[in-house]
Parts: sequence; structure tokens; C-alpha cells
Amino acid sequence: MKSTDIANIRLISQQIAKTKLRSPKEIVGRMGAMQAQDYNMAKWAIGIRLPKATQKSVQAAIDKGEIIRTHLLRPTWHFVSADDIYWMLELTAPRLKAAQKSREKQLELTEKIFAKTNDIFKKVLKGNNHLTRAELLSELKKAKIAIDNNRASHILFNAELEGIICSGKTKAKQNTYALLNEWVPENKKLHKDKALSKLAKTYFESRCPATLQDFTWWSGLSATDAKHALEMIRPQFFSEVINSKTYWFPHTFSNPKNIKGSAYLLPAFDEFLISYKDRTAALDLEHLSKAFSNNGIFWPTVVINGRIEGIWKRTLKRDAVIIETKYFNSGDKNIHHMVDNAAGDFGSHIGQKIEVVHGTYK
Repeated sequence: MKSTDIANIRLISQQIAKTKLRSPKEIVGRMGAMQAQDYNMAKWAIGIRLPKATQKSVQAAIDKGEIIRTHLLRPTWHFVSADDIYWMLELTAPRLKAAQKSREKQLELTEKIFAKTNDIFKKVLKGNNHLTRAELLSELKKAKIAIDNNRASHILFNAELEGIICSGKTKAKQNTYALLNEWVPENKKLHKDKALSKLAKTYFESRCPATLQDFTWWSGLSATDAKHALEMIRPQFFSEVINSKTYWFPHTFSNPKNIKGSAYLLPAFDEFLISYKDRTAALDLEHLSKAFSNNGIFWPTVVINGRIEGIWKRTLKRDAVIIETKYFNSGDKNIHHMVDNAAGDFGSHIGQKIEVVHGTYK
């Protein structure tokens, strides 16, 4: 296998190309977890992997509690299937909580305060009373709990990691919080080794080919736990060395043939790029800083034949959505035509007319 094959194979393993799945929940379950701090773009990350999925149908799955948005793996928002949230939280929350101790001490957030705030959340959210962030913070203010200086975010973050709260259904077009044990029926917990092996199996099946270092980055696990997880699933996988790096594939993998030319407008923070520590399979080194910043901001990307060849942004107008592309190199008419079609898919997802303005990165 050539290094140039890696990105195209990932398009398939990540369900961006040739998906056979039928629902948003199936997509998120297949992926294990999908980074989701940019809410609308995260819905498009599901939609691009699911033909005919609309923003409304993805939102409906969220509002039914089939997909949960919370903090796990790394300290950022992720979408996770309701079937997986309990075992995944149990596995990854302790490491995330430990990483917050120093900052919590600076903010004078103690276990006593967290116990009090969690009790407030349990009381005001009881009975599937889903509340917005502002409404929850109002309840903390009533209890004379300081929420300034980023304390509010840490209080909510802690409640998520404790398994107290999670995302709820939208209310007046605003996101809400719900009690996890009310919104999602509690399912069987997993022994740590079982959870580690399940997370590793999910990752390497949905993102192959990938390396151990990629998995360690994505999962947020310690290097020891990540290596142990891979060792446990090794009988179900095989490896291949490409450019001195060891990539893993499930035994069910078959090398795709006759991969046709393709174009995709991937959302910000998409798993196609962010899932891997080494991103050079899809993105040339000289263009890394154009696709994501040093402080972890990942922009929407234009993917042509498995390679990231530019970035894009959308601007909302009264009667259309304008998509402006910035190619790293000048695109020809064929590429423009392919991107126009990809933009049409995005338009169908959001239910808007699309106009594309092609440009070059300067």
C-alpha cells in the first residue's frame, strides 16, 4: 500500500464515502465519539456521512436523546451515542477530572462546592425539566454560588464528568441540559479492560489505517492504557508498515479498487483530520497552518481525492448561503465543478440555496 492510499481509505472507513448506515445514531455509534464544539458544523459532520440526512433529522436524533453532546475523551465537546455514554464516561472522566485539579484550586472550586452545585442541578432538572445554560446559571446565582472567572464552565464540566448532566432537547432553539440518568436509560457498565478494548476496536475500525500514536491522541488515554488496549484487540487486526510507521487495519478490511474522483466540504473539527496525531496523509506539511491553528482551531476544509486542498466558509444571506472557497493552489474547472456538487450536498442538508465563490488562499 502506498502512503497516497491512506487518506482515500480513511474516507471510506469514516463513512464519508460509500456509507451503508441509515441513521445519525448509527453514524455516531460507528465513530465512537465525534468532536462537537461547533454545534452546527458537528451536525454536518454527521450529515456528510449519511446520504439524505438533513440538519433537522440530525437535530431530531439529538432531541430524542439518541445522540448526546457532552465532554469526554479529551476536554472538549463530543457527540456520543446514548448506548455508549455511560461506559465511555466511566473510562475517560477520571483522567479529565484529574487534569482540572490545578485550575479548580485557583478558582477555589472544592468538592464541597461541586456537591452543592450538583445537588442544585439534580433538583431543578428533575422530572425531565430540561434547562438552558443561562437558566442553570441563574439557579446557581440564587444559591449565591459565584460563576464568574470561568467558574461556571468548570462547574458544568464537572457535573458532566460526574454523570449528573448531559445535553437535553432544544428549547426555543436553544441547547439545554438534562439529568443523564433520566434522559438516557442507564446501561450495563464495562470492566476497564473491556471498555479499553471496545474503544480501541471502535477507533481502528472506523478510522483505519491509523497508528497507535493516533489512537492515543484521539482517545486521551495514557500511553500505557492505549498500548494495552491495542494489545488486547491485536488478534482482530493486522498491521502494515508505510513510510516507517505501523498502521492497523481490521481483518475485515479489503483494499478498495477504482476509487473515483471525489470532493467534499468537510466541517470544522471534522474527524477526518482531527482523529489523527499525524495529519500529513491528507494534508501537506506546508499547508498545516492554513487548516488549523496552533491553539487548536480547525477550519472547514475542501477535500479533493482524499487530499485537503483548501478551506471554506459560509455566509448567510437573505435568500441563499454563500460558500467561499480558498484553494491552496489554483483549482481548475473540473475541481470547481466537483466542489459545486459538494456544496449542493451541504445545501440539501441545511435546506438552503447555495452559491459558491471559488478563490485561492493568499
